[in-house]
Amino acid sequence: MTAPGRVIAGRQGAGTLGAVTDTAPANGEIESYSLVELAVTRLRREILSGRSEPGERLVEEQLTRRLGISRAPLREALRLLGQQGLVEHVPRRGARVATLSDRDVQELYAVRDMLEQHAVEQALRAPLKLDGLRAAVDRMRDAAATGDQLEVANAHRAFHVSLVALAGNGQLTAIYESILVKLQLYMAINLRREAELAHADDGVHRHERLLEAVATGDPAAVLTALAGHGARSYL
Repeated sequence: MTAPGRVIAGRQGAGTLGAVTDTAPANGEIESYSLVELAVTRLRREILSGRSEPGERLVEEQLTRRLGISRAPLREALRLLGQQGLVEHVPRRGARVATLSDRDVQELYAVRDMLEQHAVEQALRAPLKLDGLRAAVDRMRDAAATGDQLEVANAHRAFHVSLVALAGNGQLTAIYESILVKLQLYMAINLRREAELAHADDGVHRHERLLEAVATGDPAAVLTALAGHGARSYL
């Protein structure tokens, strides 16, 4: 599942972050922090889009040159990505895109399933506000139409986070989302393959059916829809 020997830092065609400093605040601390945010955004997008596969090396020298920033904001960006579970630091070997073993993935899915079940059972006891779910499906539909696989994956995650958020437990939602981000490391690669083999709207239709189940207010119907949702196809 991993490709530990690959290097992503030297990819061609990417722009630099240097141009944005023309409008950055004069204060050096604020400017440095803005560069950290930009580096986090750029690298996170590359990782979660599936363009940067688990295990690929993140070489500081090449990243600073490509992104147009110094080592200090880059290292802070890599540290923050490490906190998100997207980057890991290997002693004496530097940083790389985080990896998960088969067991890690299985365990994450098991925790995800338990959190979803608990959230659904709690959420469907009260009147439901489905705006977040509907917005995520619309976002997914638009992304599928344009072939933006990263946005499809982000909308997929937003849908499930909105579903769990219906339970009204902020801590539960935060933990759940952190699990989905880690799983997206692998789901993004498989979503890209699915786009090559299946119809672009297949994923949209799955979430439309899940939304319909949630709208019924029947926990059993929702859990049945989740069980047949196809998440395990991304293992």
